[in-house]
Amino acid sequence: MSSRHLHCRRRAQQGVYAIEYAMAFLLFFGLVYSIICYSVVFTFRFGLQNAAEDGARAALRHQTSLAARQLKAQEVAQERSLGWKPAAAVLTIPLPSVCQTGTGNCLQPAGTLPCDTTWAQRCHVSVTVRLSDLRQVLPPFPAFALPDELIGEARVLLDGSAL
Repeated sequence: MSSRHLHCRRRAQQGVYAIEYAMAFLLFFGLVYSIICYSVVFTFRFGLQNAAEDGARAALRHQTSLAARQLKAQEVAQERSLGWKPAAAVLTIPLPSVCQTGTGNCLQPAGTLPCDTTWAQRCHVSVTVRLSDLRQVLPPFPAFALPDELIGEARVLLDGSAL
């Protein structure tokens, strides 16, 4: 081959490296951006779960009644959530439910529930922490890939002898 012919081939290939770099960069950037978006979601989810678990553990502390245990669990879950919750997201912590494990009967407001040491009458406390309106907080990403609401739930079995 002549040198002139080689020079023309090299000149025709000059832009290929820029195109390959652009394609590789887009793939790499998309991967890194996805990892960052999902790590933010998992961090929020982890915080919700910890708040719910702390609230459930607070229900195990001695209180005068089941209603007082519910209020203490809700208060602790709220307190643990406020330190890291994004300002634009909506945090919802309903009053934790107290239900009998064997029958499924739950404590009604201003009601009583026979919690005892027998398995059928043991009670558990369920704490739920919800974080919604996450679209305002999370980085822009396709709507189908990221949730709009995250939920943390925890449940502890109350010892009937301590009631």
